[in-house]
Amino acid sequence: MNARRRPGASRIGAAKIAAAVAIALGLGTLTACSTTGAAAGGTGKFDVVTSFYPMAFLAERIGGDHVHVTSLTSPGQEPHDLELSPLQIAGIQDSDAVLYLKNLQPSVDDAVAQSPVRTKIDAASLTTLEEHGTEVGGHAAAHDTPDAHDPGDHAESAGLDPHIWLDPVRYAQVAGGVGKAFEKADPEHAADYRRNTAALVKQLGRLNTEFEDGLAHTRTRVFITTHAAFGYLAERYGLTEEAINGLDPESEPSAARVKELQKLARADHVGTVFYETLVSDDTAKTIAGDAGLRTDVLDPIEGITGKSRGKDYLAVQRANLKALQQALGAK
Repeated sequence: MNARRRPGASRIGAAKIAAAVAIALGLGTLTACSTTGAAAGGTGKFDVVTSFYPMAFLAERIGGDHVHVTSLTSPGQEPHDLELSPLQIAGIQDSDAVLYLKNLQPSVDDAVAQSPVRTKIDAASLTTLEEHGTEVGGHAAAHDTPDAHDPGDHAESAGLDPHIWLDPVRYAQVAGGVGKAFEKADPEHAADYRRNTAALVKQLGRLNTEFEDGLAHTRTRVFITTHAAFGYLAERYGLTEEAINGLDPESEPSAARVKELQKLARADHVGTVFYETLVSDDTAKTIAGDAGLRTDVLDPIEGITGKSRGKDYLAVQRANLKALQQALGAK
């Protein structure tokens, strides 16, 4: 996940958005409802545009029958690669609310900033974000050696980590904020939003307990992933995430980083290299093959597809828990 912008990207993006808005305003008759967020207005419900799946899940669970939810990111699409169409921009403008995660998708940030929609809900403002690099959550045994750390290999990947939804506790905090925003924007149905929010927060609390209990006693506390998506999860449950790449899933690891991970795997009894469904598993297989390790999926839940191990956020998180238990040697 790449939360960084290229130099000048904001100015270029703003210009593209302005041009697209002009086009979109001329296409008003074409803005019928769409699951990809081409348009969101005129449904007779509280129309909510969401940036990608974790935001759509919250809106659907909290809004219930009173909301019409569209997502700007299609299932299987890498969220940070999203480029908005004129119809999607028109959909944002016609909506009652937009729910997004600022600094994750620059094209969405630009469109929201220029949109007149009254209710703009930034999930990042509803909890805390931290700076995470390629190692998050603890101290790995291999790092006891003097040459194990080369600051240059890790500093480039450091930055504010947007993957707050993978920590059930932070995600519950976001849910609470979204519920209050819905109550304020659509007071006629405030009681239902409040009830739905409480039910979702309770479900996330149970999920947190399952992770706490399921990962309390393991053979190792270290796991290796293709990129640093699970830092908040690792910190929450006393684990150490060692990422092949940083927050950008498309970046290539250095030879020194690959060598370090192979050494770490031996020292910390790591038996699995995790990869994700929306990014190539080539790097994971290369490292795993050279070190005699297995590979498995740890899903960052950026979208639900036919390859997902579950039909919604809660089911996929429980599949992630099982994968971690197996990889870490849960007792």
